[in-house]
Amino acid sequence: MKTLLAIIVLLPFLGFLLNGLFRKHGTYKSVARLACTTILSSFIASAIVFGMLSQGTTAETVKYFDFINTDSIKIPFAFQIDHLSAMFLLIITGIGFLIHLYSSAYMKDEEPQHYARYFAYLNLFIFSMLLLVLGANYIIMFIGWEGVGLCSYLLIGFWFKNDNFNYAAKKAFIMNRIGDLGFLLAIFWLIARLGNANYADVFANVHNLSQTDITAITLLLFVGAMGKSAQIPLYTWLPDAMAGPTPVSALIHAATMVTAGIYMIARSNVLYSAAEFTQHIVVIVGLTTALFSATIAIKQNDIKKVLAYSTVSQLGYMFLGLGVGAYTGAVFHVMTHAFFKALLFLGAGSVIHAMHHEQDIRKMGGLKKYLPITHITFLLGCIAISGIPPFSGFFSKDEILAAAYEKNPVYWGLGVAGAAMTAFYMFRLYATTFLGKFRGTQDQEHHLHESPAAMTIPLIVLAVLSVIGGFVGVPEVLGGKHLLGEYLSTVIIPEPHHALAHNTEYMLMGISVAVATIAILFAVSHYSKKPQLEDATGLGKVLENKWYVDELYNTFIVNPLNALGGFFKNIVEKSGIDGFVNGIGRFVNYLSRQIRLVQSGQVGGYILMMVVSVVIILFIWIHDGEIYKFLVTKLF
Repeated sequence: MKTLLAIIVLLPFLGFLLNGLFRKHGTYKSVARLACTTILSSFIASAIVFGMLSQGTTAETVKYFDFINTDSIKIPFAFQIDHLSAMFLLIITGIGFLIHLYSSAYMKDEEPQHYARYFAYLNLFIFSMLLLVLGANYIIMFIGWEGVGLCSYLLIGFWFKNDNFNYAAKKAFIMNRIGDLGFLLAIFWLIARLGNANYADVFANVHNLSQTDITAITLLLFVGAMGKSAQIPLYTWLPDAMAGPTPVSALIHAATMVTAGIYMIARSNVLYSAAEFTQHIVVIVGLTTALFSATIAIKQNDIKKVLAYSTVSQLGYMFLGLGVGAYTGAVFHVMTHAFFKALLFLGAGSVIHAMHHEQDIRKMGGLKKYLPITHITFLLGCIAISGIPPFSGFFSKDEILAAAYEKNPVYWGLGVAGAAMTAFYMFRLYATTFLGKFRGTQDQEHHLHESPAAMTIPLIVLAVLSVIGGFVGVPEVLGGKHLLGEYLSTVIIPEPHHALAHNTEYMLMGISVAVATIAILFAVSHYSKKPQLEDATGLGKVLENKWYVDELYNTFIVNPLNALGGFFKNIVEKSGIDGFVNGIGRFVNYLSRQIRLVQSGQVGGYILMMVVSVVIILFIWIHDGEIYKFLVTKLF
């Protein structure tokens, strides 16, 4: 097991090193083959580990060396492999490989060295995420946590010659640092109270923590999750992350970065189950984010921005599940969401590729006949995310909604409202893009074509997973068996609850499916017939401008901080500190310039100065010996 885990983690890192160091020497084929092979090999090793655990192999912690070793604190560099981390290994490496394969064709227009740089970053991203989910303590998790933050910065700003893309990368990096501060403080708190941050030790000693400690630690961890998984108020970086290449968006939104917060809370389920107040906060933030971002998605016209706000909304559902104690349901939704969101983003990339980098859906339409594979796979992804049975999204979403209903029917009602909006904006996107008449230019229409096999094969695989992926969690009421719940039962301890009556479950499912179906039919009938989307007015204009949240942040946070920075830069630093230091230098310069005038190089001048000096000395010596004594005493 020790060797297998090392292989899983180190192979992507090897790909990063080789493609990064030799980026100027590789060809397109050699770069892509190396990057894809390392991730595929890591996936195969992950599948072996997953199979071993499924066959009864005991979960274990593998120590490699001492990372921190003092008299009071001992933190090993160790991996913990159990059913939860094994499941995430499959998601990260499996979806990651498909995105790597897709990228090999999508990024072909880049120069060879930038092509290699892109795959080096992509490999490093996978390595960091693997480190995050395999770490046996919060310290190792935090190293991976920071690694994915760095990689998101590098990939969002991949086209660094565009200042807007650089701004989006900086925005993502800085907003994540805010959340990371909360995570760090939680780690320090744990170490201060328990002496270490190892999962096994922390969870075994929860009873030694006071309720105040547990609440504070879980809230601080949640702040970290809010930043990484884009929850209100730290969500605005994720839509702007669309500045990076489309496969990067798929990787961030489906298999890596944004799932880190969900994983961290699911891993810490023992702590959260003991923090009722924190769970209420998680529910409120999750529901608010799910609904708020869904309203924004309704009026977005950038194909990637619609999907970005959809991700923020779906992450809100996952946090709703975590908050009501449905940890398995939240992890289940992570898995199904990885399938259909990767599919949707890669499908959007296929559309953008065919449209010569056009992303405005108002200039699309009628693409169904030009992109048949992209069309059908995208449609399947839309159905899955809308929660229509028997697609994967139905099972995971309804598991969360059922748990929410049991906790509080109001939570369920708000969740259903969010599901209705999800179905509406996804089929508004689908109908506007693929149905009706083409609204682009004649030149664009002339060059429309289906994407190459390296791009369509991942679409087909993800479409199949989006259709059948939910069958690992069929509820008992439908005559199924929750295989995923049984698999995770050794890691995630379910909260005690009263099972809903079958009639109630049927009613809840029926209502959510009916509401979603009505929203789908309305969106398709309305937007497939419209030649173009109308200009937004009133509330629609507010939604199109994302509730002006970015403007509010700029007005009350960014601009004042920039003004404060300008004050320190221009007044305190340049005029104050630099002025004082440079003033001394200028004074010394001026003084030296005056003194050097004495050194004229004229012999007559030197003789005159010597004579004058001798006369002065003799005058002092003869007329006032006391002055001479005084000078000698004081000077020497």
